Amino acid sequence: MTKKVLLKLLEEKKFQSIHEVLSKYNPVDLAGLLSELDDENMVLVFRMIEKEKAAEVFSYMDNDLRQVLVKTFSNQEIKYLFDSMFADDAADFIGDMPANVVAQLLENVDGETRVHINHLLQYPDDSVGSIMTVEYIELNPNMTVSQALDKIREVGNNSETVYTCYVVEKHKLLGIVSAKNLMISSRDTLIRDLMIDNYISVKTNDDKEKAANLFRKYGLIAIPVIDSEGCIVGIVTFDDAIDVLTEEATEDIHKMAAITASDEPYLKTSVLKHAKNRIPWLLVLMLSATITGSIISKYEQAFAVIPLLVSFIPMLMDTGGNCGSQSSTLIIRGLAVDELHFSDIPKIFWKEFRVSLLVSFALALANGIRITLVYGDVQLAFVVSISLIGTIVIAKLVGCLLPVLAKKCRLDPAIMAAPLITTIVDAFSIIIYFRIATLVFKL
Repeated sequence: MTKKVLLKLLEEKKFQSIHEVLSKYNPVDLAGLLSELDDENMVLVFRMIEKEKAAEVFSYMDNDLRQVLVKTFSNQEIKYLFDSMFADDAADFIGDMPANVVAQLLENVDGETRVHINHLLQYPDDSVGSIMTVEYIELNPNMTVSQALDKIREVGNNSETVYTCYVVEKHKLLGIVSAKNLMISSRDTLIRDLMIDNYISVKTNDDKEKAANLFRKYGLIAIPVIDSEGCIVGIVTFDDAIDVLTEEATEDIHKMAAITASDEPYLKTSVLKHAKNRIPWLLVLMLSATITGSIISKYEQAFAVIPLLVSFIPMLMDTGGNCGSQSSTLIIRGLAVDELHFSDIPKIFWKEFRVSLLVSFALALANGIRITLVYGDVQLAFVVSISLIGTIVIAKLVGCLLPVLAKKCRLDPAIMAAPLITTIVDAFSIIIYFRIATLVFKL
């Protein structure tokens, strides 16, 4: 159903038809459809969604839209909604709400849900504890497969996932067992004989990005979260990991473009906030660019003798910046997916050095031939070509080393991205260019 069709049905007051169509929609698609409506129609359509599906649709909506809906809910509706949501989704929503609204919401949920939500809210935003859920399936090691399947049928509907179950005794996590193994095993087999005790886990205070990378590395559906004593306190599921990786990628892209990171959608961010996010870094880069200007001013005499030298400065600076950006992008990506580490610096250095030689010689040859044909000056072609080789080698080495060093210093490697590296390389390219020019032309 398109927005146009939905609005037409609303105008004709064909509410039963709308209800029937909405019942066939996926919750994610419904959330997207609701986001296209104005507040009044969104509230009206949301109330036409089946109650059980409405809670799931609510969890996929933007926070701004959810706040609009909550303001129209009765206490009974709030209670049903939050009782139907998984605790981690409810905690994510409540964590972004004003304190007075949070108090009102928590007053209208049952005691167990309130305890779970408060438990999740106590963890730092960047920790595993903040994204875990407490709805998972516990199995006793002395259960039979038949008893385990009965329990899954009983509590599975209220669990985040049924594909992986956790074998627990006195709160201690002993191992995991998959639903597949339960279904293909004999009904009398004991869970302790099926469980895998060599499992991947994380702790509540671990960085959530670490957990997300474990999903990518091992292809997991869920990871148990344990405390310092080995007791299970929750699980992290792959959908939460995807959200974390998306958030981290967005943050890195912002930093690589020299923009203060923001988690708000582009169109919903005000013009003033966009400007505030960009100005600080642009100021830093603008002021740092004055270094390049001061270097150029020292070679005014060379300009006066050979004015043509000035025309090649933009090409050298741009090429150096582009080469540095290529290297830094590859290295930042390698660090982000845990493919590269500080111990790999010698290998990275040697590889990028060889790459820079091949690239620089190819570009220098092309540029040297062009200058010779256009200007008929072999000396000038030599100066520019040698300068280009030096600039590219330095640019690629700076571009590959700075992100790794930043990571080692516990800084975000994305900070050492295109704009900053370009500024550094610009200064080096000017120094190399005019040093070579003054030597060759004896200026």
